[in-house]
Amino acid sequence: MTYNDYELNTFDYKNALLYDERTYCQYYWSLIKVKNPIIFSFCPIKDYNSIIIKSCIFSLSFSIYYIYNFSFFTEEIIHDIYDMGGEYDIIYFMPKIAISFVCGYYVTVIIKLIFLSERNIIQVRRQLTHSKAISISENVKRNLIIKYVIFFILGIIFLFFFWMLLSSFGAVYQNTQMFIFKNTLISFSMSLIYSCFNLLPCIFRIYSLRTKNNEYLYKISKFLQIL
Repeated sequence: MTYNDYELNTFDYKNALLYDERTYCQYYWSLIKVKNPIIFSFCPIKDYNSIIIKSCIFSLSFSIYYIYNFSFFTEEIIHDIYDMGGEYDIIYFMPKIAISFVCGYYVTVIIKLIFLSERNIIQVRRQLTHSKAISISENVKRNLIIKYVIFFILGIIFLFFFWMLLSSFGAVYQNTQMFIFKNTLISFSMSLIYSCFNLLPCIFRIYSLRTKNNEYLYKISKFLQIL
């Protein structure tokens, strides 16, 4: 049996010592493929997630960044924009953009943990016998159907509510729409950049596997790779 990156990354320390022979760069690239929204959603990678669900999460995540940036546009902000003569000042908006990025990023992480299918399918693959895998496969399939139904229902409700809210706001404050859109693009771009900062989990994991007696560091690396 061969293992994909997700399986290798989630192994316990004992199995990682046996099967994970990747280099630092290979492990780093495995994290990039998961954390970078564009690569994860649209590039062909060897995983057990539905490409449809990944694409929908990508669209939903952009809307989440949008709604967080939108929530900062109070009357005070609109008045400040008027005082600035309608000019876009990225320095002025940067604290709000950063907060929107952090909130939107980790909400998206939680959505992935809940609704992606890979963790469920891995349960089947990790069974020791074919008969045991068959016995739990129907239960896994049923759970996935339930997750997908909940995901699409909640996603449609959220998008509809967000569309109504943004349309109403845009009808009243037409000149602020471009400000919100620019802030959202910057927040989303920050998520692309942040996906490259995986140095600590890589250092801790590779060092713990090379020395073969640092399970504590290995557990820290597993926690950091989720963030």
